[in-house]
This record gives sequence, C-alpha cells and structure tokens, in this order.
Amino acid sequence: MKLLTIFNYSIDYLNREMHQGRLVKHQLYEQFSRIGKAVASPQRLELLDLLCQGERSVEELAKEAKLAFANTSRHLQILRGVHLVDTRREGTRIYYRLADNKVCSFYRNMCGLAERRLSEVHQIMEDYFGSRKDLEAVNRQNLLARSRAGQVTILDVRPRLEYNSSHLPNAVSVPLRELKKYLDQLPKDQEIVAYCRGPYCVLAQEAVNLLRSEGFQANRLEDGVLEWQEAGLPVESVE
Repeated sequence: MKLLTIFNYSIDYLNREMHQGRLVKHQLYEQFSRIGKAVASPQRLELLDLLCQGERSVEELAKEAKLAFANTSRHLQILRGVHLVDTRREGTRIYYRLADNKVCSFYRNMCGLAERRLSEVHQIMEDYFGSRKDLEAVNRQNLLARSRAGQVTILDVRPRLEYNSSHLPNAVSVPLRELKKYLDQLPKDQEIVAYCRGPYCVLAQEAVNLLRSEGFQANRLEDGVLEWQEAGLPVESVE
C-alpha cells in the first residue's frame, strides 16, 4: 500500500510538472506572438524600414510614409508597446528610434526570408527592378575606387536627413524629389550610380528611370548604407 501511495504521488507530481511546463510554453509563445502581431502591418513595416536609417520625428515619418499624423502616431505606439522602438522628446516634438540594432536585423531578415520563400515577392521585384544580374555588375570595391578617382558619380537619393546621418563615401546628396532641379549639374560623360535604402527601396530605381529618360548613363546600386557597412566598407556622415 505504501509503495502504491508513493507511486501515485510520483505520477501526480509528474503531471503537475508537465502541466506547469506546458503553461510556461504557452505563456512564452503568447509573448512571442505579440511581436508578430505588431509587425503584421505594411505601414508599420515601412516605419521600421525608415527607422533603420536613423531617428525620425513623427512628422518626418508621416511625411515619408505618406500617412496621416494620427495614423503614424498610432502605428508607432503599437511598435513601442512591444519595445521595438524608443522615443525621446525635444520641445513639443517626439522622436522615434529603433530600440536597438537587432530590431533592424529582425526586419531585414524577415524581408529576406519572404523573398526566398514567397514567389510573389520575387515576381514583384523582377517586374519592377528587372533581373538582379544587371545589378551584380556594380562591384562595391570597384565602385569605391572609381568614385575616389572621380570616374563615377554616386547619388544618394534618400531624404537629406538620412544622408546626413550616414552615407557612402563621395556620394552626393540629391533627394529624389529634388533630382529634376539638379539635372544640369550632373555629368553626361560618365556613369551615375544611384542608391537609396537597400534592395527593397524604389527611390533609386525612380531616379535611374528619370536620369535615363534625360540621356544620362545611370544604374542602380542595390546596396544601401546598411549593406555597405555589413560588407566592412566605410561610410561617412555630416557633422
């Protein structure tokens, strides 16, 4: 009888432990899913993309993402609720930044995974950007050497605030919305390479389309500043 009692106690103990373990796993997965829910929005993903470039005010983010101020603020609060972004106040303005660099890595890894696993992503990029075989000809080290020798013009077509934060060496800041005004200052006798925020950014492609229509030798660099840094290449900033 005593052995049976001990056996039953052991079974009850194991059942309680298993139940507790299952409860802990459920609680953990529930917390993990909060991140998934927070980023399950095209608008919030674009805001993360913008914040990968550097700190921005709510007004600046709203303008760049073409969202209403109230909507932008609401999306940012959701991201802040799961600690993907932090804030600081300067007077009446609220500035947002990524909580740490791992948030940007998470965002970019998710985009890369989507491109590898979803044929729709690959098709959209092929339709808009064309084959990536054309981009592989723009070698990073070669581009850096050519720009230092004055043999190629590198255009950073992101907003000037992002350029000031960090940009490729020798790159000239010409935001896309200002490009038409700068056409008479650009050389037609050498290649122009435009870049923006990386492989999923359309600003550089729009710049290339405009430049080619005006008779310039223009190509798009798939890299952005983050890819450039990851390759161990130098970047510059405006103090």
